[in-house]
Amino acid sequence: MSHFMTTQAQDSQERALTSLEAHLRYEAFFGTRSVSVSRAKEVASDSESLIKASEIDPAGGLGVIEEEASRCTQCALHQTRNRVVFGVGHPNARLVLVGEAPGRHEDMQGEPFVGQAGALLTRMLARMGLTREEVYICNVLKCRPPKNRDPLPEEKISCSPFLRRQIEVIAPELILALGAHAARTLLGLEPTVSLGSLRGKTYDWEGTSLLATYHPAYLLRSPEMRWKAMDDLSLACDFLGIDIVERKNR
Repeated sequence: MSHFMTTQAQDSQERALTSLEAHLRYEAFFGTRSVSVSRAKEVASDSESLIKASEIDPAGGLGVIEEEASRCTQCALHQTRNRVVFGVGHPNARLVLVGEAPGRHEDMQGEPFVGQAGALLTRMLARMGLTREEVYICNVLKCRPPKNRDPLPEEKISCSPFLRRQIEVIAPELILALGAHAARTLLGLEPTVSLGSLRGKTYDWEGTSLLATYHPAYLLRSPEMRWKAMDDLSLACDFLGIDIVERKNR
């Protein structure tokens, strides 16, 4: 994991080198690599807390990356964005949720998942007994695509170093990919791979376990699929060693 300086003494050369290093690691992010797959299983946890105990505060590192992202002009999206939507949540979170891209509300407020899909995500987390402050939430893209269209390959290429460095700094125990775009991007899969084929299994992303589920926006359009999403959340709870609220109430 990269070490990030948080003092004002960090000069422009160091920042340039850090940014270059991240972009050079693009091939490792998207390139061919072995992806191990296993059925999701329960992992023992010393605590039900979703916050890792750590002597290192990653918030400073995230701040450096966010400052770089705010100045990014690597793709055309910087010409139409209102705000860079970097990420929110706890920098020591054990669970990181990765979506596709900001929408209109996110672009205006600079925070991921604040519209109707965000409200549904908050309710989904509540079903897990969690709050947004206990996890970390971000997107593959940091800028909104015009008219909420699908992300283009070159846009994913430009944003991938920021996402990779976010995950590296937080070092979560589990990544929950929200939607096909996020899952395929993180796992380096072809566009033809369906989300349905990815559900119910754990994947290895650079030593971090990953699960995939439906994007909240899709669930708003297809409410009949919410029960499947709850199955996915149950798998995540099993992995993290916490008990899903619905189970507690049975």
